[in-house]
Amino acid sequence: MRLMLSLLFMKHKKKRTLEDSVRLIQNGDKFLLNEIIDSYKPFIARTVSSVCKRYIYESDDEFSIGLIAFNEAIEKYSPERGSSLLSFSEVLIKRRVIDYIRKQSKNQHISLDLTSSYEEESPGTVIVNELSLDEYHKKTDEQLRKEEIFHFQTLLKTFDLSFSDLVENSPKHQDARKNAITAAKMLVENEELKESLFEKKRLPIKQLERKVNVSRKTIERNRKYIIAIALILSSDYVYMKEYIKGVLEE
Repeated sequence: MRLMLSLLFMKHKKKRTLEDSVRLIQNGDKFLLNEIIDSYKPFIARTVSSVCKRYIYESDDEFSIGLIAFNEAIEKYSPERGSSLLSFSEVLIKRRVIDYIRKQSKNQHISLDLTSSYEEESPGTVIVNELSLDEYHKKTDEQLRKEEIFHFQTLLKTFDLSFSDLVENSPKHQDARKNAITAAKMLVENEELKESLFEKKRLPIKQLERKVNVSRKTIERNRKYIIAIALILSSDYVYMKEYIKGVLEE
């Protein structure tokens, strides 16, 4: 699955140290706060999904609870306590989501051992926990990615497209990919063009040409790719959006 995605997008590698970013945020950098929260949405979705035992979309209330909890973790985090931000935020997110579920009277079958508080964890315990969590995250991450790709493939079928079509028609050069993604973003941001795409199941090439600084020939050549990107941007595909973001930021 990852190989197929890498053929469509260039994966972005984060350069900023998370703990350094948190320190800047705690000193008042609100712009960086929004950037970090956006970057870690897949982590938040994965953590919330592990509690809810189902795939979580950004539109779900549980995801919003996780988002708020992650923000709270950033505000309260202190490296002197011996745990990483992600370990701390994971515990906090799970607690907040469980509290929410309990209030909604949906927690009868949920059982998680969260009795050890962040403050009580020793450095040795944290290291052991993080090693086991890392392996768990890898498995969970891959499973959620597979589910997301399955949902995406189902959506593509409604537009008479397949993953193979996208791999074959993916722009080979970085600039071409960026131009195609920019065109897709413009399409999604324009309600009229977006509505036309979903109603007619085809790309409104003439109208889109007037909105972007891309030739008609380029739009037509990358038609399938632009449609696919537009579908991703219009949906709650947290993992695929990471790849798209990586291409635009290179």
